[in-house]
Amino acid sequence: IPSVFLNVNNMYDWATVALIRAGGTFYFRGMWFGGAHGIITIDPSKLEYMLKTRFNNFPKGQHYRERFHDLLGNGIFNADDQMWKEQRRVATTEMHSSQFVEHSFLSMQVLVHEKLLKLMDDVVNSKNSVIDLQEVLLRFTFDNICTAALGVDPECLALDLPQIPFAKAFEEATELTLFRFMVPPFVWKPMKRFEMGYEKRLKESVQIVHEFAEKAVTERRNELVRLGGLNDRSDLLSRLMEYTDQNPEGQGTQKRFSNKFLVDFCISFILAGRDTSSVALAWFFWLVQKTPEVENKILKEMNEILGQRRQCSTIKEPADHDAIFTVEELKNMVYLQAALSESLRLYPAVPIDIKEVVEDDVFPDGTVMKKGGRVLYSMFSMARIESIWGQDCSEFRPERWIKDGVFASENQFKYPVFNGGPRLCVGKKFAYTQMKMVAAAILLRYEVKVVEGHNVVPKLTTTLYMQNGLLVTLKPRLLTSTV
Repeated sequence: IPSVFLNVNNMYDWATVALIRAGGTFYFRGMWFGGAHGIITIDPSKLEYMLKTRFNNFPKGQHYRERFHDLLGNGIFNADDQMWKEQRRVATTEMHSSQFVEHSFLSMQVLVHEKLLKLMDDVVNSKNSVIDLQEVLLRFTFDNICTAALGVDPECLALDLPQIPFAKAFEEATELTLFRFMVPPFVWKPMKRFEMGYEKRLKESVQIVHEFAEKAVTERRNELVRLGGLNDRSDLLSRLMEYTDQNPEGQGTQKRFSNKFLVDFCISFILAGRDTSSVALAWFFWLVQKTPEVENKILKEMNEILGQRRQCSTIKEPADHDAIFTVEELKNMVYLQAALSESLRLYPAVPIDIKEVVEDDVFPDGTVMKKGGRVLYSMFSMARIESIWGQDCSEFRPERWIKDGVFASENQFKYPVFNGGPRLCVGKKFAYTQMKMVAAAILLRYEVKVVEGHNVVPKLTTTLYMQNGLLVTLKPRLLTSTV
């Protein structure tokens, strides 16, 4: 335990070295995560056993649910068993519907080209061309996920970058909840009861988040009653209010979800979609600007796609710097997807995850787990293990994701950044579309360079933020020089 605190500012690298020395797995007991006991591992076979083979015996667990309950309630991100299965089924149905897919793509396009790029143009044209790209990307993904989930745009991307109470409260609530994992219950529970210290701030933040979501649900419910339907709306909240259960014969039954269910569901959806994509994009831009050969290959791929568009079009196309890529064009960006996947491998948005053991169990290699124990697995460390990824595991090499010119997915237990097994991320396709659209739009138009001397290091939180943000300069790109 003392070594944990001695290395708290270098936790991810320290854990990686410790796991390598231990052969990939070690037991822990004591103060970690409030007096827990269990194992920390990077073994893909253990992940498969836990996330798939014995899925029901390794849920998120009471330890996790209790700490996140104030913010997430019983939402899908904080649920297990039947409650999770029901929400998973509903989420899969609605998020994969053509109506939601089209709505989310079009609203994403509008947000990128009418707000994100305008903000960047404004920065380029100002005297100070330095921005914190991580903050801008967080604002973008927050607006985007709220539009997709609630049909409400919080306007975080306004040119003056205003402080939005809901967005600020959401960020504070997620960060403050982390303290509950770092101290034992006999510390944080009295603090909660008597509204002391960070627990008082957590309560205030959670209240703002819930009031915003409850207002959106109430207004949409009133709109449904007033209009008799929400056919003109395709956001997730509206679709859930008109959700129809299909029986095996194809007959539908209207299902009415409670306001509490809808609030919890949407808050979980926002949490899952806000931080992960923005943080992934921030690390992507940092890695790409450090690796010119990768950047040139991405630009070459985009220019080839634009060239094909010009050859096939019978009408005059806009200038390349004004290009808006279609769904199919984004799908054809194989190298860009490889670069994003490689960035996520090295810097997973969720660096460490945790499961709880329901009943005594034994992993295939003989590792014994006792009821109530916890299994922590480090995606950050897995990326740096030669036996998993080869001798070049620490290198940023998108080519490892391409075989015969086609993107080649990896085993989900070797690459669990989108979870694995029955909990495989239902929004994976949404996330890739969002990341590719943003990355392509920015790289096509700007040269992004990190400010000299800016220290980029990961922050010790539930999401792999950059501790000091990502300060960059933007310079309009001369497209002819990239072909």
